[in-house]
Amino acid sequence: MTAQIAIIGAGPSGCYLAQALLKAQPDLQVDLIDQLPVPYGLVRYGVAPDHQGTKGVIRQFSRLFERQGARFFGNVAVNERISLDDLRTAYDVVVLAAGLSGDRRLGIPGENLDGVYGAGRLVWAINDYPDASSLPDLGPHPVIMGNGNVAIDLLRLLAKTPAELEGSDVGQEIGDLLANSGIETLNIIGRSSADRAKFDPVMVKELAKLSGVSIQVIGAVTTSDEPEAAKKLAALSEIHGHGNGPRQITFRFGLTPVSLEGSERVTAINFRSVEGEDARIVCSSFITAIGFQDQGHLDRDSLLTQAADANSGKLASGLFATGWFRRGPRGTIPENRTDAQALAKCILSELSAAPGKSGASVLDALPDVVTYSDWKHMDMHETEAAPAGRCRTKIKDRAEMLALCKSNKELS
Repeated sequence: MTAQIAIIGAGPSGCYLAQALLKAQPDLQVDLIDQLPVPYGLVRYGVAPDHQGTKGVIRQFSRLFERQGARFFGNVAVNERISLDDLRTAYDVVVLAAGLSGDRRLGIPGENLDGVYGAGRLVWAINDYPDASSLPDLGPHPVIMGNGNVAIDLLRLLAKTPAELEGSDVGQEIGDLLANSGIETLNIIGRSSADRAKFDPVMVKELAKLSGVSIQVIGAVTTSDEPEAAKKLAALSEIHGHGNGPRQITFRFGLTPVSLEGSERVTAINFRSVEGEDARIVCSSFITAIGFQDQGHLDRDSLLTQAADANSGKLASGLFATGWFRRGPRGTIPENRTDAQALAKCILSELSAAPGKSGASVLDALPDVVTYSDWKHMDMHETEAAPAGRCRTKIKDRAEMLALCKSNKELS
């Protein structure tokens, strides 16, 4: 009897887990279930559109479905179209690999003013995420709060010239908005000192390739005895003074936001330094890139609080969690692989196939379920529609996605 495993989330953590499970036990039936009509989650919609090399991991994940026998079921939002309890009844094991997609808030006065945006909203817009809000007008003087890779991604994309987006999958509408943004200054602020920043030094060094900017780094210590901290400081030193372009980028460190000013729209941010001194920066918009949190659809907090062994990923009998859903918003895509491999061993150590499990047939009654074949049809449509200078044109309207899937089913 073949054991049946459902993985909720077809992003990198879910795909890495499916890889590890099927490599160890090829006769398993592994189904990846996602709320989106397309697979690959964070790789498709979170990785910056000008980082196509990173997105190349999709080629590896495609072998899951094409060679290892995994199945994809898209457009299935758990606890909306089908309950988690129903899936647990249908499968021997259910794994939550849904990630975290809600923007964390600062919790300071003025955060509800117009012109204050979470990084996630901008990332979704730039990546043509289905049903995402349009990219807002950030004005001439945006300020980015955060010093992780998401903050650096946004900084780089907002600072690029149209020519520097060649080869990306930035859509025409977003490309036009970025080209005509009118941005004059970009301040990027870190609460920690520069040596404690969360960014990857390689991401910072990449900024030295930008042609239309001038870069300053203010308030960064110059040396550290810690190797990783020293790499970050060296990267900042390398870009300090780069360029003489019209768009001014300024890095600042050791500043904690305490309040936002403005009557209707944000006009300035008040900070306090680590020395206790006050600072004020005028802005036309304020972008918070301080991490992500659960949006509550899967009741993550309760599941982790009541977990049998949260550290190993076991939530309850037959229920597990991996990736950001388990450990929070930290770690890169490759780190999800290590996490998934460890969890696969844990799952397989206690896996047994129970009689009478219905598996994927529990989804049969749901309309508009997207298969991997449907996705390949969409993928071909996107790549064939790519204009000059782009690698694809993403379909961002969910109804259009589902219409393409329907036509694929009719052709099959």
